[in-house]
Amino acid sequence: MAEKPRTPSIAIALLPVVTLVLMLAVAIYIFRGDSLGGASQIVLLTATSICSLIAVFHCKVRWEEIEGQIARNIHGIAPSVIILLLIGTLSGSWMVSGVVPSLIYYGLQVMQTDLFLAACCLLCSIVSVMTGSSWTTIATIGIALIGIGEAQGFRTGWVAGAIISGAYFGDKMSPLSDTTVLAASVTDTPLFTHIRYMLYTTVPSLLVALVVFSVAGFAREAADASRITAFSEALRDSFHITPWLMIVPIVTGILIARKTPSIVVLFASSLLAGLFALLFQPGVLLEISGIADRGIIAYVKGLLMTFYDSTQIQTGDEALNALVSTRGMAGMLNTIWLIICAMCFGGAMTASGMLGSITRIFLRFMRGRTSMVASTVVSGLSLNICTADQFIAIILNSEMFKEVYKRRGFESRLLSRTTEDSVTVTSVLIPWTTCGMTQATILGVSTWTYLPYCVFNIVSPLMSVLVAATGYKIVRKGRGTGNSIADS
Repeated sequence: MAEKPRTPSIAIALLPVVTLVLMLAVAIYIFRGDSLGGASQIVLLTATSICSLIAVFHCKVRWEEIEGQIARNIHGIAPSVIILLLIGTLSGSWMVSGVVPSLIYYGLQVMQTDLFLAACCLLCSIVSVMTGSSWTTIATIGIALIGIGEAQGFRTGWVAGAIISGAYFGDKMSPLSDTTVLAASVTDTPLFTHIRYMLYTTVPSLLVALVVFSVAGFAREAADASRITAFSEALRDSFHITPWLMIVPIVTGILIARKTPSIVVLFASSLLAGLFALLFQPGVLLEISGIADRGIIAYVKGLLMTFYDSTQIQTGDEALNALVSTRGMAGMLNTIWLIICAMCFGGAMTASGMLGSITRIFLRFMRGRTSMVASTVVSGLSLNICTADQFIAIILNSEMFKEVYKRRGFESRLLSRTTEDSVTVTSVLIPWTTCGMTQATILGVSTWTYLPYCVFNIVSPLMSVLVAATGYKIVRKGRGTGNSIADS
């Protein structure tokens, strides 16, 4: 007769997590921003092995149960894998078709000197929503804006804070963002339901940031904005900039508003952007294909490479070259690999009962809706600090609280929103995380220098708790009744 499984103590439950944190620290120290290219995945699988060994030999959990939970976890993210692949396709087609370059171009034209910081935040928000990547936004238009801001007399910390605030707003709200897709999938929340629900905390946080940046912008004298003109001219020389390209995001927005399934939206938008690439950017497609002949084969090859492969377009401007480079489907593979490995670790932690033991620490502080959300925020921030990676923190935080929210009758979208409010936006504020190290290196500004000025990133977790305290748009259903229950 099989021995009854033991409930792991807090010390035992924390052992795989501590091991994971230490190994991640070593991996990040060695590989820096490249740790997501394989080192973090190996660390996750190693931590999974340690967790499984403890579960089998100490907690007396059958291996079949661990394997089954891992399989269920991976099965649950299958739609997200497809979505991530389509995101790669969409980001490539939107860039090469000229949609994103046009949005950047028009954004640069309306930037006012006194409102530079606010405009900088808004522009980065738009670009990040369109690309789905805060990293891409910061590494491209962000670099240009740092130079423009310094030329206008702004302190580097203020400019970097505005860039990061806007970039991470877009990273949260974009259906193309891998963190957004991940937070929705691991909490079993429909993607666009998750995005719409985040509006209640994310938009107020952005408005607070814009007010602060506007006030700060009026505190300095006007200066030359010639670098904005130079960047705009480089965009116009490299792409056919036209308002007609705005049809693509408009159609995409309509599909989203009609609650069309995510996979359908992403696929249809990619095809439409591909058609516009053929119409408006034939020269760019020829350059990507590498075929001098202007035949149909060259255009088709360039279009297909835009969808699935990394592309590099030479524009004569280094910042612009980085901006218009795309990764396609192939660029999503490291993220997918990381998610699968994290699902293995989460599955082992769940099946062994270790995740439940850790969750009970936070349950002691949960007395109602507000304390539950606050505990989730603190947990998300703590995991960011400990694991040094937002993807891992999102997965672990969601796994820890999924059953808690379900048992208490709260919708999964509340957990997905709170996780994003506490994990995605704060990752860049921690110097030793992949985000913190990468953005500090790209912008040439230390994390401690820009941290006080990342208004959006600081306000978001606080806004999540504040909205929870008001109870706005938060519904709790009684067991089997479907009736709303007030809970604070």
